[in-house]
Amino acid sequence: MQVPDIVVPAPLARLVSRLPVAPPSWALAQVLNQMRRRGVLPADMSLLAGRRYEIEVRDLGLRLRFTASARGFRAAAAGVPDLRLSATLADFARMMLREEDPDTLFFHRRLVIEGDTELGLVVKNLLDSVDWSRTPLARWMTP
Repeated sequence: MQVPDIVVPAPLARLVSRLPVAPPSWALAQVLNQMRRRGVLPADMSLLAGRRYEIEVRDLGLRLRFTASARGFRAAAAGVPDLRLSATLADFARMMLREEDPDTLFFHRRLVIEGDTELGLVVKNLLDSVDWSRTPLARWMTP
């Protein structure tokens, strides 16, 4: 299934951008920890620990902030992230479903990576190593 070019309605984006950051950030941290426990996310936590991350879904106005430690991921308060990934909802979905690879999205300026470049490479390689077909998103998106 090809991810369509989703256009998020402006009123929805305005609403989401005003919501607190903590609940969706907490949910993301829980999902990442669950993926790690199940072996879907083969993260070497020593490379990620002690760093702050932010994922921005641009067209939705959503920011997810989290940190990593040797024990896993947890939601983070506001602050300057060591690494920030920014893309549209459709482009994140395309990347997770392997319709587009992170390099292609990056070179077409549809995935913005800011901050520590070495950490960015580690995270990009981690994203490339995830078997997204084993996640609920892929099962939901494919017929």
